[in-house]
Amino acid sequence: MAPVSTVSRVQGLINSSKIFVAAKTYCPYCQATLKTLFDDKKVNKDIATVLQLNELDDGAEIQDALLEISGQRTVPNIYINGKHIGGNSDLQELNSSGELDKLLAAL
Repeated sequence: MAPVSTVSRVQGLINSSKIFVAAKTYCPYCQATLKTLFDDKKVNKDIATVLQLNELDDGAEIQDALLEISGQRTVPNIYINGKHIGGNSDLQELNSSGELDKLLAAL
């Protein structure tokens, strides 16, 4: 279980960010997510919070907090406008169906 302070901090980041992604630098699915959002969809990085958990001292705690918040511990863990999207396969499914464009247009 993650400390309450970590859960609160992560929930605050999710709520205050148009896009929130918890990732790891070596994860190919995380790289695919970031490519889709920032290269393909041209999302402005200024409206996004991307945490590379393997580069943070409390990365494991943050991952535990995300499990408590969303029920998902794996990365990437993606939120758009505070709504839990899921992982890369969920994002790519939204992209293929055109729903991702609608979500991003609402930002």
